[in-house]
Amino acid sequence: MSNAITIKGSTYTVVGTVKDKNHDKGVQDLHVLVYDKDAIGHDDFLGIGVTDNTGKFTVSFDTSKFRFLSVFDKSPDLYFIVNDGGLELLNTKNNVIENANESTPAINLEVSLLNDQLRALINETPVEGWVGGFSESNPEFAYPNPNLESLDMQDNLDNIPKLQRQQKVVWPEFSWESEPGEKDPKRCYQMFAPDISRLGYTNEGKVYSIICPQQGFTSPNLGSMNVEVTVTGNRGWANESNKELAADMSVVGKIWFSPSANENKFVKEFFEHFNSEGLPFPSNKANAIIVETFAPGKPGQIEFPLTNGSSKDFPIPNFAKHEGVSWTLGHLGVEIGPIRKRGIEKVDKFNQFIMDIFNVASGNMLKEGNILTWNVWFTAPELVDQQEWEDHAEKWRESINADHGSPEGPGTVARHYDGTPFSPLKELIEDELPKILAYKAKHLVG
Repeated sequence: MSNAITIKGSTYTVVGTVKDKNHDKGVQDLHVLVYDKDAIGHDDFLGIGVTDNTGKFTVSFDTSKFRFLSVFDKSPDLYFIVNDGGLELLNTKNNVIENANESTPAINLEVSLLNDQLRALINETPVEGWVGGFSESNPEFAYPNPNLESLDMQDNLDNIPKLQRQQKVVWPEFSWESEPGEKDPKRCYQMFAPDISRLGYTNEGKVYSIICPQQGFTSPNLGSMNVEVTVTGNRGWANESNKELAADMSVVGKIWFSPSANENKFVKEFFEHFNSEGLPFPSNKANAIIVETFAPGKPGQIEFPLTNGSSKDFPIPNFAKHEGVSWTLGHLGVEIGPIRKRGIEKVDKFNQFIMDIFNVASGNMLKEGNILTWNVWFTAPELVDQQEWEDHAEKWRESINADHGSPEGPGTVARHYDGTPFSPLKELIEDELPKILAYKAKHLVG
């Protein structure tokens, strides 16, 4: 018996391994999504596992996940999708394990990492050149309550010539409540696109630049929209000796239509109308809808801390952790405020209208009053190529030239704690088109 499948009461447990077929070695920190292939209707999502340092994964699920009526009293027909971040490495849907049960042979999956750009970003060992000392230069900087008020807040692009070292945020893991204020707020978890966000500092550890990530969301009737957490100011330190960091940041959220959405018939009509009147339209980052943020529960305090470790405000699922492959971890959170008014009534009403649609598509990620939290999992320190940093910052400062993420790989889909993918309520999606048509009739005609 292989013990690939064990059954206790109504609980199935699936155990398997994932190896890199080019090196015959287990791969850590891959997501293994398990499905029951359904001959009628949609396939059933059963669960998600994360591989350990040997490539082993475990997924447990109840029979209710694939048995809806007693007449279908059967074992599941399993297949697997293996992802690294948002990049699909393997899909066995055409090679299903039929009638999976305790006699099922060992489950050994093989993937190729040759085209996995996320893996190429991982630096396991800090580069030489660390001097240190800045975090100890002022007693107020020290944990457990770092006070950085003696440092000036700086813009991300003002001090690039001073940058010497960096830590890349390969895994920016975000979380928020998809139904804030409800009895069951249904928290979402999503990794944004890798290799956009970075922490830049000197050999002594003074932070001079922080770049934050972007991600995409899709509206059924308007197409793709990009969201970025844009840093407007920063100050802080990093200490490679003990893998600690402390920084204050101020950020805003920015929403704009991605390139493909600008070819959408409704978006084109809105754009042409706004353009004919000389009004700004969120077709690029320069004219993005701006969402204000502040420290949770402290309106008016626009600075908030990036500190060591993981958020303790809610449980973190295994698929949103990267222990064993990351070098260190920090976290921060902001409360979402109103959109920034431009003082042009038509523009402000349109931007709020688009913001409302975005929140339906994203699960209220930037809904006013919601708390957006993210854990930033860093790879080990590297040297800064100042020209590359400037080019990188400029590229993401303007806009991304693709839908849904970076060239190094897309982020993941939003999921609930049990791994179930987030899906907007059907009635809200069905209500979207009538709202767009009503808005068009009211504001673009006459």
